[in-house]
Order: sequence, then C-alpha cells, then structure tokens
Amino acid sequence: MKKLFVLGFTCLSLYSSARQPYVSKVWVPDNRNGTFKNPVLNADYSDPDACRVGDDYYLVASSFDGIPGLPILHSKDLVNWTIIGHALNRQPPYDHFSQPRHGMGVWAPAIRYHNGEFYIYYPDPDFGIYVVKAKNISGPWSDPVLVEGGKGLIDPCPLWDDDGKVYLVHAYAGSRAGIKSIVVVKRLDASGTKVLDGGVMVFDGHDQDPTLEGPKIYKRNGYYYIFAPAGGVSTGWQLVLRSKNIYGPYERKVVMDQGGSPINGPHQGAWVDTKTGEDWFLHFQDREAYGRIVHLQPMKWVNNWPVIGVDKDGDGKGEPVLEYKKPNVGKTYPVQTPQESDEFNGHTMGLQWQWQANPKPYWAFPGNGYLRLFSGMVADSAKNLWFVPNVLMQKFPAEEFTATVKLDFKPRLAGEKTGLIIMGSDYAFVGLTKKEDGIYLSYVICKQAEGGKPEQEKIIGKVTGATSYLRVQVSKGAKCSFTYSEDGKQFTSAGDIFTAVPGRWIGAKVGMFCTRTTVTNDAGFADVDWFRID
Repeated sequence: MKKLFVLGFTCLSLYSSARQPYVSKVWVPDNRNGTFKNPVLNADYSDPDACRVGDDYYLVASSFDGIPGLPILHSKDLVNWTIIGHALNRQPPYDHFSQPRHGMGVWAPAIRYHNGEFYIYYPDPDFGIYVVKAKNISGPWSDPVLVEGGKGLIDPCPLWDDDGKVYLVHAYAGSRAGIKSIVVVKRLDASGTKVLDGGVMVFDGHDQDPTLEGPKIYKRNGYYYIFAPAGGVSTGWQLVLRSKNIYGPYERKVVMDQGGSPINGPHQGAWVDTKTGEDWFLHFQDREAYGRIVHLQPMKWVNNWPVIGVDKDGDGKGEPVLEYKKPNVGKTYPVQTPQESDEFNGHTMGLQWQWQANPKPYWAFPGNGYLRLFSGMVADSAKNLWFVPNVLMQKFPAEEFTATVKLDFKPRLAGEKTGLIIMGSDYAFVGLTKKEDGIYLSYVICKQAEGGKPEQEKIIGKVTGATSYLRVQVSKGAKCSFTYSEDGKQFTSAGDIFTAVPGRWIGAKVGMFCTRTTVTNDAGFADVDWFRID
C-alpha cells in the first residue's frame, strides 16, 4: 500500500495530470495521422447531446440512476474527449433516489449555451422535465428546477428564437404517458424555467417513424429543424424534420441509416459545427452489454437538408463511417481519452466513478494514496447487489480490456464483504468475505438479479495475506474471466466464464463494493490501493 504524506506530492500529481492528459491503454480513437476511428467514445454515453462554445465542445449524456449524474465531457476537436465534471451531484426527489432505481432518473438531456450561461435540460420520465444552469461549465450548477411536472415527458430541447421567444421541444414515453412517437413544441418563459402552454403536436411518427423520440431543435437559413431518431435504438434511423414555421407543417427526410455499414441503429445525437465551417454529427450505437457508444459522422447541407455520414448513391441519405479525416478545427490538439484507471493519489475519486443511488458521505474516503470503502449496511429488503446503493462502478471502456484492483480488506464483523464486480441485470464478482474463523475468497454469480434471484457462491479458500489482487478480463462478446492473486504476479482462475449482459437501458459496468449485514457503530473497510484498466 503506497503512502503519500507530502501535500506537495498531491499538488504535483494534479499539476502533472493536467499537463499529461489521460490516454487509454485499450481504446484511442485518434489515429495520430490526421484521421480517427469510430467510436470516438467507446463507452456507454447514451443519448449524447453537445454544443460548441468558442473553441470548446461539451457533451452530456443520460445517466439514469448513476450518481453523480449528467456527466460533462470536453473536447477541442470532437475526437479527443475527457470527463470534466457532472451537473448533478444528487438526484431529486432525494429520498426516492437514495435507493437504486434502475432505468429511471436522467434520460436524454440537452445542453445549450445562451447569453453567457449553460443550460442542461433533462427528463425524469416519472417526475417531469428539469433544468440546471451554470455560468461556468465547471460549475457550480444550480439545483434542478422542475420546468414541467408529469409522467412520460421525455427528451427535452430548448430553442431561443430570433424574436426573443423561447421554445421547448420534447417527446413522450409510452411506458408512462400511454402515448409515444410524437413530438410537441411548447413555449417557455424568458428564464427557461417554466412551460407556458400545453404545447402543439408538430409531428406524428406512427405511420412511417415508430418510436420517434429524442428530438433536438435548431434554426438555420430561416428553417426550423428537428433532428429525431426513429425505429428503435438498435434498428432505427436518423430522421430530420424542417419547416419555416416552428409549429409546422414539417417536411420529413431520413438523413442517415445503417446502409451497408456494421453500425446498427445509428441515431440520436447532436449537430455541431466548427469555426472553420464544417458540420459534424455525434450519435450513439447500441452495443448491448457494452452500452450505447458514441460515433462521430461528417455532415453536409444539400438543398437545406443535412446529409449525415457518407452518401454513396447520392440520394441524400448517408450511412456511418468507421474511419475518416479528423475535423478541421484550425489546430491540432493532444491525444486524450476519458479517465479509466485510478491510483487514488488525490483527495477526490476519478470522475469516471458513479454510485447506483444518491450516496451517503461516509461510504468512501479517498486520500493518503488509497480509497477507503467503508462497509455499508445491506437492507433486509435487498435480495442481492442489484438492490444495494453503495456499489461504485464505471462504464466498460472498450470491447476488450482487463480491470485489476489491489486492496487490503480490514473487516470487523462476520458478514462484511468486498469485491470486484461486473454488474448488469446478471452480475458476477470475485470477493472476500469475513467469517468467524477468518477471511475467505469466493466467486459469485447472480443470474436474473433484476428479478431478485439469489446469488450462487463458490468458496475458493481462506486468505492468509493482508493484500489481495482481484482481476477480470473482458473479451469479445463480453466474456468475463475472473482471477485472483496474493502477490500481483501469479493469478489463478476463480471459476467459469461469465457473460456480461446490459442493465436497465445501460451497458454492464465494472467496479467495487464493500457491504455488511450486521448493525454496528464501527464498520470495517477495504483500502483500495489502485484500480487499473489495461
């Protein structure tokens, strides 16, 4: 266990990380030769939206019940991204989200910059549409304001028109509202925090565009444009609507679909431009256990219609590219990728980490060269870890990768447990459990965890040393091989291969936990020295 007692070392570490951007060992989209390969974000940044402010691009994505929520990523060239923060430290209603609410919470958000202020609108399908604001992208962000309450209101996006009027476009979730596949436009007040009317239905997609959702609204050359995906996340297409009047009637055109590419369901995202006059489109692809990964496509305007991707037959409809020339942003910027590994050298965790509910402040304490995870009490109602809030995880970073954690487990009571986990609606972990006669290593698989099924445990043996190394190797097809070691050199298989599956509207995640089943006034803990992705 490394110990860092010198304050100056921490400052130096922060300074060095600022000068040396994080570069993944498992996926880098920048080919370093003026081209890039898709995906530009090989991780589950579902329903991405983005905006440009000067030379800077900012991207937000759905975060569902993951906290902190509303991740904010930054790029200078649309290819090299890093996580710079979150706009939501806790999710309202706060008591409701103190427990995991898989598939609920933050659905498709929209980010805009207007009059010197950032706005992020996000829907909670069970409570309504919220907005958060900040003068600086780094925050502080305002507490969420409920713009319109109600069930089934999803995928909001604002537009500040030339005449000073403010509008909000959104869709409906059939699971809550009982209707779907339509887009409505509503008036907002000048502050952008209150809906002023009941709205106008401007497009009905039932006939040609089922499951129409995720609308983003823009204005260009006197036309109002609504970009909206249709056809379902894994099989659909990108639709664009246009009209000279914000309330329609709107013309319809499919501007991108899979075509002959291997990129299924290419849709839902953001149109952005460069200062040099280029147009680009960021969108997601559903990769099941790997989540909804983000692609970057070239875009051009033909007869006031956008064409996204490469239009091979000239019909005005493009298909996605796998490799392409990087955007011309006027400069060349360093290669960087979102954070994955964490040495826990500072007094904050890496921005890639999320809990699966609003956290308690005493669950985790980084500092002194490690992350101390105190064991959290598992509620009697929790049938397995799917229902436990204090599970700390991050997104899968690539199709193939290895995650290794080095930790010292220091329990106080029988039943305290820690481990390295792959979590979806099925999950598996290799972990350590305190029993009356010592600490035991075990391999656990839980199938149909979402349905409350019990864990199946295989006890491997008693642990003699203080330090353990737990590892999972993920290969193509989300095949997960768990191993363990007491010296960090020789690793032994923990058991059969586990195939990861998605969670509720998200990909599988990898991470850690520390739990207990006994009430105490002084919990044990796991000291995590580091967590590394290779």
